[in-house]
Amino acid sequence: MNNDIDKNKQLRDLYDEVMLPNYAPANFIPVKASGSYVWDKNNKKFIDLGGGIAVTSLGHSNPELISALNEQSQKLWHLSNYIANEPAISLAKQLTDLTFADKVYFSNSGSEANEAAIKMARRYHHENRNDKNEIIAFNNSFHGRSLLNISLGASDNHRKGFGPLPKGILHANYNSLSSVKKLISDKTAAIIIEPVQGEAGVVPAEQEFLLGIRDLCTQNGIILIMDEVQSGIGRMGHLFGYMAFDIEPDILTSAKGLGGGIPIGATLTKDSIASVMSIGSHGSTFGGNPMACAVANKVIEIVSTPSFLSKIKEKEALLVNKLESLSQKYQAFSSIRSSGLWVGCELNNRGEVNKLLDRCYEHGLIAVSAGTSTLRFAPALNISEDEISEGIERLEKALSS
Repeated sequence: MNNDIDKNKQLRDLYDEVMLPNYAPANFIPVKASGSYVWDKNNKKFIDLGGGIAVTSLGHSNPELISALNEQSQKLWHLSNYIANEPAISLAKQLTDLTFADKVYFSNSGSEANEAAIKMARRYHHENRNDKNEIIAFNNSFHGRSLLNISLGASDNHRKGFGPLPKGILHANYNSLSSVKKLISDKTAAIIIEPVQGEAGVVPAEQEFLLGIRDLCTQNGIILIMDEVQSGIGRMGHLFGYMAFDIEPDILTSAKGLGGGIPIGATLTKDSIASVMSIGSHGSTFGGNPMACAVANKVIEIVSTPSFLSKIKEKEALLVNKLESLSQKYQAFSSIRSSGLWVGCELNNRGEVNKLLDRCYEHGLIAVSAGTSTLRFAPALNISEDEISEGIERLEKALSS
């Protein structure tokens, strides 16, 4: 028996023994990573085009983020929210200066950020003495895994066996303004939408659709919540995706890439909505953690520069062109959809994305899936052109095998 195989297998077998079986991870165990590269227990080198599902926005073990983390770790790790901290204040200042928002609430994840957004929206209407409480979400959306968030999402697989679920949530069809209009009533409190549906396979919203949603919200006193947990922090070539559509939301949620790998969530909103969240109305033990906020400050500082954002669109073009060439050669994909460094490749062999992922792992490539038929890429935003080319070479080996 090959001892190299045992190094991964022993730990992977222990995973099955001690971990809840709700995931089906790969058969290798990473032990270190740098930039866009990952090494497993056998010291096999992988190139990472999955980015931890759009989380490692500046690559693994980024030196500037390590420096920010180390510096803060020598000062202050944690305080309760009875006491403010400087990194959180600085991050909130950056976010409000760069966006539509006036106020920020910090949490630990996208799920928590979306929970806060829904609570803010319903609280706003309650404080304004009306009984609006219904939320319109969209089929094929994904907003997280809490009971509220699987109610916002429309996946039967995510909901099965977890009922009863929160009520007052309706579902329209993405990119269908008429389906939204049919659901609006005097009970509608908010509409929550992703500018690109990532878990559905990187499906972008149409410009006219989002403009129409914004107009409907304004005309009917409805709060527009933009879920930018995946689409934000430069992923689409803009600091936040809404900036590509010439609209502004009333509430925006962020996480994933905001911390560059450190858990953090944020809910951004305007003064008129923030004012209803009185003392004690909501909270998070670890929200606004000084170390997480120190790292996120550096992420925003780097990603928000125009020169950095412009390169994302250039790399998108390179990645998509190479994927299209591969698809023509191997008849691999029925369609390729992209929004910045966020690409979904619909397989001609539908239902076989997990088989392809296993082949990718064999050839040293990390990617992720969306559903059963879409291969998804969300690499580090600072990935080099050479690394993109290397990743595609490994994908070709997986396709040809």
